[in-house]
Amino acid sequence: MVRKNLHIFVPILCLGLILIGCPKKTVVKEEPSIKKEAERTKEMKPGGGKEFEKSLAAKREPGIEGEVFESKLLKDIHFDFDKYNIRPGDAEILRGNAALLKKYPKVKVQIEGHCDERGTTEYNLALGERRANSTKKYLISVGISSNRISTISYGKERPLDPGHNEEAWAKNRRAHTVVLSK
Repeated sequence: MVRKNLHIFVPILCLGLILIGCPKKTVVKEEPSIKKEAERTKEMKPGGGKEFEKSLAAKREPGIEGEVFESKLLKDIHFDFDKYNIRPGDAEILRGNAALLKKYPKVKVQIEGHCDERGTTEYNLALGERRANSTKKYLISVGISSNRISTISYGKERPLDPGHNEEAWAKNRRAHTVVLSK
């Protein structure tokens, strides 16, 4: 009887020890600190630039030409449904973005074109590209060098507002400008 129980007990004990003795490794990724971000952006700020430097925050995903930083000082513009022309109020916003970029001539930016959820993926990628390119053309027209601006379209893949109504769709039809750092 003891031998029969031993045959059951030993495998269970071994299995328990194996499961307990093999912990999974935990990998901790270090997030870049604000201090490191500030060091990487020193070349962006002639004569100080503390306000611009403080406005930068790293995004999780890389850009098409380097690391991407968000700045609350660079404002989004929005578009009407199925359009990519710059509206007068948005032109004013872009002039403000251009004025900031003129203060920091070494800063490169990426313009992200976004759409709402309506339409096919392919159509929205093309529309997002037209929105990003019209934004780029406007910035060039007010004196920003074209070699400082890259564009990318995310179509409907990265909505700002996940809602399914006109208010959410209006927020998602946008061109978003981010700072690139190599």
